[in-house]
Amino acid sequence: MSSAPQTSSQTPMTINDGLLSAATWLASPNFNTRPADTSIDTIVIHNISLPPNEFGACSADGLHYVKALFTNQLDWEAHPYFQTIEGAEVSAHLLIERDGTITQFVNFHERAWHAGRSAYLGRPECNDYSIGIELEGSDFVPFAAAQYDSLVQVITAIYDAYPRTRRHLTGHSDIAPGRKTDPGDYLEWTRLREMLSKNLT
Repeated sequence: MSSAPQTSSQTPMTINDGLLSAATWLASPNFNTRPADTSIDTIVIHNISLPPNEFGACSADGLHYVKALFTNQLDWEAHPYFQTIEGAEVSAHLLIERDGTITQFVNFHERAWHAGRSAYLGRPECNDYSIGIELEGSDFVPFAAAQYDSLVQVITAIYDAYPRTRRHLTGHSDIAPGRKTDPGDYLEWTRLREMLSKNLT
């Protein structure tokens, strides 16, 4: 299941049985079942780069370091920073790289381990009811236009498949204040929401 990133001029992305049509599937073992009777109603946006502030870095066998982390294949000895997170078992539902390429690691029906200790609108444990989207980036660099294009298409597909998410689009820093700072000040929320509004009309 793979294809090139899509823009608004192409066939809209769809979600079927928890899988995004435009994403390459790379299964992560870091997930579990959502609590019974839990509705998916929130989208959480993050940023990530490995090593920090380096984009597109890969292991000797060509596996993107972020993808290696989410699939428990990261060589902790490959970079000094990796030793500070050794043993981490984390995931997100999606990763959007700098060129807009999308990888899905966890079925949307399942609980990805992206938010950690968190709360949204007074509800704890955001992993239970949210979809986690990682943008390849950092708090210190603007995101690429291709990422906005893909993100808008992704969110639109999520809104269609999970209508309760339409009112709940937030950042990691908002659900874990003081502990997390991503997606950072360089995510242009106004730009994103304007693009979404145009795409939804």
